[in-house]
Amino acid sequence: MSIRLLPPEIAGKIAAGEVVERPASVVKELVENSIDAEATEIRVEIADGGRRLIRVIDDGVGIPADEVELAFARHATSKLRTADDLHHIQTMGFRGEALASIAAIAHVTMLTRYVDEAIGTQLRLVGGAVVARERRGAPPGTTVTVEHLFYNTPARLKFLRQPATEAAHIQNVVTRYALAFPQRRFSLLSDNKLVFQTTGAGDRLEALLKLYGPDVARAMITMEPQEYRGVRVYGFISQPALNRANRSYMTLFVNSRWVHDNTLNYAVLQAYHTLLPQKRYPITVVFLEMDPELVDVNVHPTKAEVRFQNARDVFRAVERAVRGALVAQADVPTIEHLETGVPGWAHRRQSLLEAGRDEPGFTQESMRLPFPAGDRHRDLQVPPQRLPSGHLPEADETSLPMLRVVGQVSASYIVAEGPEGIFLIDQHAAHERILYERMMAQRAGGEVPRQSLLEPIPVTLSPVLAALAERERDALAHFGFEIEPFGPGTFLLRSVPAILSRGDPRQTFEDLLQSWEDERNRVAQAEEEALVRSICKRAAVKAGQVLSTAEMEEMIRQLEACRSPRTCPHGRPTMIHISASQLAREFGRR
Repeated sequence: MSIRLLPPEIAGKIAAGEVVERPASVVKELVENSIDAEATEIRVEIADGGRRLIRVIDDGVGIPADEVELAFARHATSKLRTADDLHHIQTMGFRGEALASIAAIAHVTMLTRYVDEAIGTQLRLVGGAVVARERRGAPPGTTVTVEHLFYNTPARLKFLRQPATEAAHIQNVVTRYALAFPQRRFSLLSDNKLVFQTTGAGDRLEALLKLYGPDVARAMITMEPQEYRGVRVYGFISQPALNRANRSYMTLFVNSRWVHDNTLNYAVLQAYHTLLPQKRYPITVVFLEMDPELVDVNVHPTKAEVRFQNARDVFRAVERAVRGALVAQADVPTIEHLETGVPGWAHRRQSLLEAGRDEPGFTQESMRLPFPAGDRHRDLQVPPQRLPSGHLPEADETSLPMLRVVGQVSASYIVAEGPEGIFLIDQHAAHERILYERMMAQRAGGEVPRQSLLEPIPVTLSPVLAALAERERDALAHFGFEIEPFGPGTFLLRSVPAILSRGDPRQTFEDLLQSWEDERNRVAQAEEEALVRSICKRAAVKAGQVLSTAEMEEMIRQLEACRSPRTCPHGRPTMIHISASQLAREFGRR
């Protein structure tokens, strides 16, 4: 096959794919241009999650009339002059690819007026080609309107998520830049509804409050600026008792640029070493300032990754600053912090649990044990004809033999003896299987038993999780979570599934949504089944939890009654079998 040059339109689409991954990528590039233009007010408007419309309006210096077309040329930029400029970049943008890439895959209209000119210029492009230009009156600044994104790249369009999810990613971008530039006023409108706004008064705590809600903002530690070998570190970090199920709440800025860096996230986690529960992560907003010559931002087309000349010093600076703030300001854990991770919850817990005790499926006994202990087989033995087709696997050909509990290893594994040898049972995976089959059977027979709360609890969610909760309200209600909107990103939680009645409902609900979102991202699957798996994972007994002999025996009995007792709902094995003959061989008896 002969070598030939790609046509410009194909090359433009390929280059655009590197810069514009989703509507949030467009917003990021346009907001960065507004910041570089010294705008004091930046307004973002979107419709249909950014697919149909993205508009960014700023009051910056604008673009001179004779340079408007040049702004859309590839590799055209006002921020670099020589190759040496790459070594001390101080602007958000510099590659000269954003506007050209956006214009190649959308309908773009730019209305701009340079501060020293009396009239503005409007330029319209379709697929990267200029189709109209005219002079128009306008205030100083620039308005960029992007419509029909990916109209000519259907392969990319079909991979976009639901509009609410894409809108949530856009909100993530706007809120992060509001944190980095508190002296500028940001606002975001989605489908003509104001969802986020800051005053531009220079208070980062204001943006933090709007992003995470008042409960989280009050529990954050202010990390005063500290410098180590030319690296200045400051920001906000959470008390150890305030933590989340994954790293998505760890935000990092380098010279006001929002970046992703696993090494620096690890530095933060090292500072929290021994202070966080296993597989829990803090909420952090960490700012690094250093000489631009010591950091390379020209690593990736989206400018989301950086490299440091002295990576070890940067790592040490972050770790020292975070650890120092924790040692100086972290609260001494109290019983209520240890139990729930949310201040002020313990004294309300009992009264909230009192509500809804008459709900079906809720008993005092189920509060004490990790699983109900009454009739051992009644809850799990549901006639097969009542179960929806495909929701539960058929019974295994070889069910479990009768087992006798011997003990517990590392507070995580149950040791049981059977006629065929020894069984080591993972208590968390086994309990997940038990709860999963019970919930699916309950769902097939009607509503899942729920625990009503005496007082509704406000829950403030991140944009992505808020979009998920809003979109899946009906599915959540079917499984016991009754929620209602209560302001931007906030919901009132009125009930939870009965199996999740222990602990803090606010934390449980947020962790559940995050777990559900993570599972949905990993593999395409039925939404209902993913939700059930996430609920059961959260409700099951954990590794490290000491069980009494009676509780271990009850778990074994209920596992024996399961249709698929040998794996958890996620496919992990619930047990390992060591046969008597294998033991004999290991001891040299055969």
